[in-house]
Order: sequence, then structure tokens, then C-alpha cells
Amino acid sequence: MQIQQLSIFVENKSGRLAEITEVLAAAGIDIRAISVADTSDFGILRLIVDRPAEAVEALKQAGLTVSLTSVIAMGIDDKPGEFSKAMRVLADNQIGVEYMYAFISRTSGKAYVILRVEDSEKAVDILNKNSVKILTENEIYGM
Repeated sequence: MQIQQLSIFVENKSGRLAEITEVLAAAGIDIRAISVADTSDFGILRLIVDRPAEAVEALKQAGLTVSLTSVIAMGIDDKPGEFSKAMRVLADNQIGVEYMYAFISRTSGKAYVILRVEDSEKAVDILNKNSVKILTENEIYGM
């Protein structure tokens, strides 16, 4: 089970994030999670939204460079040690994490982590077998 993440190339200049988020707002797209990785000249804005295909269309129409990437959404109890257990399962199975970001949902006591890993299918299988909740598209987009 994987979900779709938007990756948007962003010039590193004042107001650019406002412009991008305004495009999404005008299209009625709701942002679920967000991450920015930057250098001095540009950045990559990563978003989980409720309707990724529509978001891509709106952003492309606005002249932005955007792509979809498959990632894993992992749900864990929001308490010490739970994240560590999931990371240990991946490490013990030689699955490298390329990047990640986390957010708290409206559901009390839960934290969610978006992961991009070397082998998504293997990671999902291993995490499921170790009782780590993997969210479906409907679960994450419907939050």
C-alpha cells in the first residue's frame, strides 16, 4: 500500500510558497502533510494532499514543475519508542530510508510518518508483518 506524494520544484525566493499554496487553495485541495528541502537557489516542496491527481493538474496549469512519487504512510502510537521500533524493523531488513517527514493527525494519540524507502513493496510487507500500521490512500487522503 502506497500513497502519492507531490514533489514540486520551487525557486528559493520570497512569496513562492504562498503562490503554490494559493493555487492549491483555489482548486479546493487540502494539504495533509508538507516538507521542504532546500539549497541556496531552489528547493523541493513535498506534499501529501487529499486529491493528488487534481493537485498536479492545477499546479501544472499554473506553470509549476511537479511530479508524483509513491511513498509509504505509516501510523504509529504517539508514545516513546514506537517510531524506534519501526525504524529497527526496516534496518534489520536492510531497507534504507531516503527521506521522511511526520505529522500528527486529528485522531488523538496517533502520529503518522511519510517514508520514501529503497524498496517500498518489501518495506510495506515487513512493516505489516511486524504490526506497524500502513495507511491506505483513503485513510490518509480522508484525514
